[in-house]
Amino acid sequence: MTGTVAHDPPPATAGRPGRPLIVTEDAALLDDLLRLCAAAGATPEVHHGVPDHGGGWDGAPLVLVGDDAARRVRGAARRRGVVLVGRDQDDPDVWKRAVGIGADHVLMLPDGEQWLIDRIADVAEGVGRPALTVGVIGGRGGAGASTLACALAVTSAHQGLRTLLVDADPLGGGLDVLLGGETAQGLRWPAFAASRGRVGGGALEESLPELHALRVLSWDRGDCVAVPPQAVRAVLAAARRRGGTVVVDLPRRLDDGVAEALAQLDMAVLVVPAELRALAAAGRVASAMGMVVRDLRVAVRGPYGPGLDEEEVARLLGLPLIGTVPVEPALLRPRGTARPPGASGRGPLSRFCAAFWEQALTEAGGPR
Repeated sequence: MTGTVAHDPPPATAGRPGRPLIVTEDAALLDDLLRLCAAAGATPEVHHGVPDHGGGWDGAPLVLVGDDAARRVRGAARRRGVVLVGRDQDDPDVWKRAVGIGADHVLMLPDGEQWLIDRIADVAEGVGRPALTVGVIGGRGGAGASTLACALAVTSAHQGLRTLLVDADPLGGGLDVLLGGETAQGLRWPAFAASRGRVGGGALEESLPELHALRVLSWDRGDCVAVPPQAVRAVLAAARRRGGTVVVDLPRRLDDGVAEALAQLDMAVLVVPAELRALAAAGRVASAMGMVVRDLRVAVRGPYGPGLDEEEVARLLGLPLIGTVPVEPALLRPRGTARPPGASGRGPLSRFCAAFWEQALTEAGGPR
């Protein structure tokens, strides 16, 4: 059981890791809390009461106070990020003790173990602002969504942002191939198929192939493995906790796993070729995505059909217009000489992506 007394976030967790503080003399409770810290990848500081050095109480990003120690910490300075931890589910006075020490939450073991692991792991990772997460989807097959997704990710990485490119389409052939890294060492989606609980953001990042200064989560060339929605949720949540940007290349079908990905997007870009059949197909995709995605916009790709331009395509779809996606001449060269989309940093596609990130990051309040 967990209960909330106040909703303020703990201090000092934005952007830097920290050590949680445990205050208890209950040996059995201490063993449990140390076990949960180990599961979350954190090494705590342990005391029987308020630490003599002021920084231990005031500076810890998270304080776990055993119910046995509530009386001993009652006179400590009030601060955010205090959790009162106990075992007696039926104790009616636990809330009074929580208010007495200024606790944000009351947590009873063993019911609240997973919540506490997640909270400790956030502290250990130094969670700050989540990554700006952008999904890219084609209005029809061959619209160029994967090319744009790669170009956006490459441009973000070249701008010095921590960047993760996620291939959410198991039938797309693999974005690592498009980036020229199909033989790069690192994990692919099948390795995460069994993930259910929390995935560490740092461990995820380090396990993935690094290509062109960004990390890539793609598919291998083996048999198609179904990745459950819980695994998609856990992996994308871990990616977002690392900050920077996350770019997700999405399939046009909407299943449970794709719905999990859509739910974590800050923005989705629908890539639509400017011709009537593509426009009709894109309308169906936009209708389905609009039920899940908070911010759906359209990027138009030429050449333009009769009576169509980018403004008309956006008007007919009823979506905000990002602009026209230019063609990257280098992508038309024979295989082996082409550079990844957006890699030149100077071509029209690179300029389009740079302008996109400038606007998107400004709207989101600056780099993550």
